[in-house]
Amino acid sequence: MLKKERHDFVMKQINLHNRVLTSDLVQLLNVSEDTIRRDLQEMADDNLLYKVHGGALSKSYHSTFDDSSVYAKEAKINIAKKTTKLIKDGMVVLTGGGTTIIELVKQLPENLQATFFTISPLVAVELAKYRKVEVILIGGLFSKNSQITYGGHVISQLSEINADLCLLGTSAIHPTNGLTDTDWEINQLKKTMMSSSRKSAVLCISEKLNISLRLKVAALENITYLITELDSSDEKLMNYQIKNLKIL
Repeated sequence: MLKKERHDFVMKQINLHNRVLTSDLVQLLNVSEDTIRRDLQEMADDNLLYKVHGGALSKSYHSTFDDSSVYAKEAKINIAKKTTKLIKDGMVVLTGGGTTIIELVKQLPENLQATFFTISPLVAVELAKYRKVEVILIGGLFSKNSQITYGGHVISQLSEINADLCLLGTSAIHPTNGLTDTDWEINQLKKTMMSSSRKSAVLCISEKLNISLRLKVAALENITYLITELDSSDEKLMNYQIKNLKIL
């Protein structure tokens, strides 16, 4: 595989999942770890991504102020507009992080009166712009890679919440394997967030459908809403039409 082809593949993975692991790229591309490290460094030098220990991160994952590099932005705005219809005055909402969640926050009604718990400082900054929204940032260890708080203290706090709705971005979802991810800490957070909420909504651009990663978060039947930019009757969603899962 030519270097440009490798770089294009890396950017595709970055755009879909917001981050990539060097070890995964070595296996997927069948090249040496040194080759991947050189590729990531060159791409970082070209300002295409952030190189971090063990992999790389999307440029759009680290700021709410410059959203020009957000991948599939129109699709995420479409998802955000659908999701806002689930959020009502007086609700307690629990959110993760990521660019789709940030787009959602930007689409909230100006006079919404609700309480939001979040593990993402970037999401908290956006929520703070709403005068009638109470924002509670769950504190703990801070992941420079994922830009969220994590660890036992965070999970302990999350487990004490009784939210009306949990809003989660996703790296991958599959009709058989359900919601999956690659990061152990993020998996534990998402599981706790879902168990601490009466209902859960997974926000997912269609390119992440039919993908399965290494660590399982939840089965489809344990998710209340699957929200994509597609029409709910789109054939790409046919395999997700199961009892108790509402597709928006």
